Amino acid sequence: MALLNLPEARLRERTSLKWRTFDADVLPLWVAEMDVEQHPAVQEALVDAIRRGDTGYPHGTAYAEAYAAMAEHRWGWRPAPEQIRRSGDVMNSMLALLVGNTAEGDHVVINPPVYPPFWQIVTGYRRHLTEVALTPAGRLDLPAIEAALDGPDDPSAYLLCSPHNPTGTIHTADELGALATACAERGVVLIVDEIHAPLIDPGNEFVPVLSVPAAQRAIVTFSAGKGWNLAALKGGVMLRGTEAAGVFDKLPPLANQSTGHLATIAHTAALTHAQDWVDQLMTEVAANKQLLVDLLAADLPGVTYRPGPATYLAWLDCSALGLAHPRNHFLTRGKVALNGGADFGAAFGQFVRMNLAASPELITRAVQRMAASLA
Repeated sequence: MALLNLPEARLRERTSLKWRTFDADVLPLWVAEMDVEQHPAVQEALVDAIRRGDTGYPHGTAYAEAYAAMAEHRWGWRPAPEQIRRSGDVMNSMLALLVGNTAEGDHVVINPPVYPPFWQIVTGYRRHLTEVALTPAGRLDLPAIEAALDGPDDPSAYLLCSPHNPTGTIHTADELGALATACAERGVVLIVDEIHAPLIDPGNEFVPVLSVPAAQRAIVTFSAGKGWNLAALKGGVMLRGTEAAGVFDKLPPLANQSTGHLATIAHTAALTHAQDWVDQLMTEVAANKQLLVDLLAADLPGVTYRPGPATYLAWLDCSALGLAHPRNHFLTRGKVALNGGADFGAAFGQFVRMNLAASPELITRAVQRMAASLA
C-alpha cells in the first residue's frame, strides 16, 4: 500500500505548520513535512508510553544504539558507543557545536544554496559567513573551498549539509575525504548535518562522513525527525570522529538536555522497526521526481529541474519565466506554496523549493496551477 496516498481532506485536519500557515485554498508543498501516517511501531510506542504515564526525563542509550544498528545495516559502518551522544534536534546541536568550538567574530564556511538555518545559526550568534557556492552541477567546489580556507577570512569552522538540502546532492567518499583533509590541515572544525541520510533514492548510496578514514576529526549531527516525519518530537544524536575525542567537552551547558523522553521513544522505534518503511517512501518519492520532470516538460518547460538522488525536495530554476519573485507569484496567482530560493542564498531568488513527499495527485494539481498562473 502506498504511503503518499492520503486524501487532502484528511491532511487538512492537521494543525502543524505546513497545513495551517496558508489559507485552505492553497496547496502547501513547502516546509519539509511529509504527507504520511506514522509507522505502526512508532504509534504503538508513543501510545504505550502515554498509557504508562511514561512522560518524565530521557534516560539511557537506546537512541544511540538504534542509530548505530541502522548505520551498520545501511552503510556497513558502526560507530563505537563513546563516539555517540544524545542531543537535541540537528540545528540546535550544530549551534551548540559551533558555539563550543568557535569564538564570536570567527568566520564559518557554508555552501549556498543551503538550508536557511545554516545562515541563521552563524549570523545570529555573532559569527560571520564565508560563502563557497556549489558548482552549477550541485557539487562541492573543492578548489574554491581551499581558496576560502586559505583566504583572508581565516575560517575556523565549516558547516556541511550531507546529503545537501535543497539540491539532493550526495557527496562522494572522495569529496568528503578531500574536504575533511583540507579542514584538518588548517585546524578548521568540520560539522556535518546528516539528517537526510536515510532519504536516498533506490540504487544510490549515502556515505556517512565518519566512515571516511580522512574525516575522523569531523563531528556529525543526526535525527530521525526528517526521515520518519517526527519533527513534532525533537531529538537526535551527535557523533564525533575517532580523532575528535575532546569535542564534546567544549559544548555549552545544557547542550545535551533538549531531547524529550517521548522523542527518544518515538525516534528509537522508527530507527529500529521502520527501515523498510523509509525505503518504500523513497521509492515513491523517486517516482514523484520523475512525475515532476514529465509534468514540467509538458506544462512548464521554462522551469529547469535536475533531480538529485537524495531528499524528497525539488530545487526548481524559474529564471526563464521572467518573474520578479517566483515564490510569491506561484502563491498569489497559483495558490501553491513553495519555499523561496532567496532563503537558501541571495543569488537564488529565481529558484523555488518544492516538497515531493506528497501524493502524485497533489503534485500534479500544483504544477497545473503553476502553469495556469502564467497564462
